[in-house]
Amino acid sequence: MKTIRYELADGIATITFDEAGSQVNTMCADWQADLTAVTAQVMRDCTDIKGIVLASAKSTFFAGADLKGTMRLQPGDAQRVFAEIEQTKKNFRTLETLGVPVVSCINGAALGGGWEVALVGHHRIALDNPKIQLGLPEITLGLIPGATGITKMTRLLGLMGAQPYILEGQLFNPREALALGLVHELVVPDDDVALALRTAALAWIAAHPQSRQPWDEKDYKMPGGTPANPKIASMLSVAPAMLKQKTRGLYPAPEAALAAMVEGALVDYDTALRIESRYLAKLIVSPVAKNMINAFFFDLNAIKSGRSRPQKVQRTLPRKVGILGAGMMGAGIAYAQASRDIQTVLEDVSLENAERGKSYSYKLTQARVDKGQMSPYDQRALLDRILPTDHLGDLKGCDLIIEAVFESRELKAAVTKEAEPLLAPGGFFASNTSTLPISGLAQASARPKRFIGIHFFSPVDKMKLVEIIRGKETDDETVARAYDYVLALGKLPIVVNDARGFYTSRTFGTYVMEGATLLSEGVPAPVIENAALQIGMPVGPLAVLDETALSLAVHVLEQTRADLAKEGRRYTASPGELLVERMVKEFKRPGRTGGGGFYDYPAGQKKHLWPELKTRFEKPTLAWDLQDIKDRLLWRPSVETARCLAEGVLTSAHDGNIGSVFGIGFPAWTGGALQFIYGMGIAAFEKRCAELAKRYGTGFELNDATKSAIRQHQPTY
Repeated sequence: MKTIRYELADGIATITFDEAGSQVNTMCADWQADLTAVTAQVMRDCTDIKGIVLASAKSTFFAGADLKGTMRLQPGDAQRVFAEIEQTKKNFRTLETLGVPVVSCINGAALGGGWEVALVGHHRIALDNPKIQLGLPEITLGLIPGATGITKMTRLLGLMGAQPYILEGQLFNPREALALGLVHELVVPDDDVALALRTAALAWIAAHPQSRQPWDEKDYKMPGGTPANPKIASMLSVAPAMLKQKTRGLYPAPEAALAAMVEGALVDYDTALRIESRYLAKLIVSPVAKNMINAFFFDLNAIKSGRSRPQKVQRTLPRKVGILGAGMMGAGIAYAQASRDIQTVLEDVSLENAERGKSYSYKLTQARVDKGQMSPYDQRALLDRILPTDHLGDLKGCDLIIEAVFESRELKAAVTKEAEPLLAPGGFFASNTSTLPISGLAQASARPKRFIGIHFFSPVDKMKLVEIIRGKETDDETVARAYDYVLALGKLPIVVNDARGFYTSRTFGTYVMEGATLLSEGVPAPVIENAALQIGMPVGPLAVLDETALSLAVHVLEQTRADLAKEGRRYTASPGELLVERMVKEFKRPGRTGGGGFYDYPAGQKKHLWPELKTRFEKPTLAWDLQDIKDRLLWRPSVETARCLAEGVLTSAHDGNIGSVFGIGFPAWTGGALQFIYGMGIAAFEKRCAELAKRYGTGFELNDATKSAIRQHQPTY
């Protein structure tokens, strides 16, 4: 066998998972075959077996499904997948029902299929390590737990108790698992982890010569009751509607998981397993599952492993970081740093401003203290790591200084010249600009090789993405150090090359401006906003423009016009940009912070669309097409992402996908703006682009270079 070792000694059958040539154990095709073989061997030896131990030779217990194999599946493979799932369950069931005790020795992470393997054990012993993650995260990948996970967790925790761990993919550590009754015993780590786990397993086997699963006992009752229980039935009657409200019908996995839970709870155990298998077999070959697996497994792992980071640079971590500007962005960066044990100097023009910036960290931490999520001691330690000041001299010796001042080239140049000399030897300087080209800002630097863009998103404490922008002269060492810094904050760095708007702001701009363009054409504002929600965008384009400020969009437009004018060129604004300019200059509607924009914000009431949008822009005779509106809002940022790839602003598909999902809220079901293209098929995407370009303009056109770039970066598995 290639993935499993089997040994029978002194009546104990030890099944050790050890996939050859892999750092982790997976449910690959070889493992499935080996599981059948080892189960057959156990049956041959059953008269000599007193107990079974499930163990791992890896540093983790079991990683779960073979996701590369999953990505290669086609819709016609569903029947074969169903048969394979059923065979795996048959093997599990055989081991569970021999009558002898089965013990799972969990030495590390057991996620997805790995946790389902662990659940084969009648008794589960885990290493007492809070960093170990256990559970069923399949829902986050567009899948469901289909190798007994739904059926067993529902029978162990009940229909209501299991929902967070199945429908939300909530993970838990060994101690939390012990409290839930999902793990029965913890072993304190020592020099020989495997021996400690095995010793505990043998002791339990000796004390329990006969064992079976709880649901195989005659007196078993489902915790909380079955769907026939009136209390459970009343809760389940509203559950599908609540789920639909969250998924908007775009994510089939949570709906399938809920159905498998409820249907499985109405029947016997073995029938419940078949129900679970049918739902998984259908989901696993679906486009949504592939899109989400690509983004939230392969692309995220590429980011976390540093695939876009220059490889020949030693990893570093800044000990002291200065922030220029204590506004909302600077205050947020200060909190992100202090919460990760980085000494922070928060500088502003006045001590009052700097103190106000620090108070943001107090507000965030106090909320955690009040909920019992943080001790007052840890809160004080965090706050002590932030030094508010109005003295530039306090920045002396910083390994990194980040300017987070207003989007003015002149102001940014002034603070750069003032603060850069205070850097520690070898330190580097960063701008938090969201639109201004880094190469232009670097002209104010005495060391442009050590100047870079680090673009945080607001609110910093909640937004995971950080865009690292390499200027024309930025060297590899600076890019690598910026990457290490962002990872140290627990955030997701993407690396892009310098251009106006970089990647995220540029692509985000196409989404919101396409919404404004639709309004300028006479499409009703409610239709635009609701169409965006129906495709899975978190917020409609007009609402987003209000939040980010229409006046800021106009400022960027004016800056772009001025910059191009200096180069002897003229900028042609889109219909959407012109409409936003009218909103600000003609109608005095600058956005939410200015009192109102596309929406009104009455005090103490729910916001609503500005009534005059209907009279000023809507065209009652316009024959608009809802599918076209949806497609324009989805296709426009995808086209712009592909253009960024062709122009070299993006250099990888994983940066584009993660940047679009975590930066601009591109729908997660698509897997990101580029996976959206690959998921539907390049030819189909190009065909629809041609149709949209013919009807709605050049924003949807794909030139030969863009088409070539799309094909060049298509992932293979």
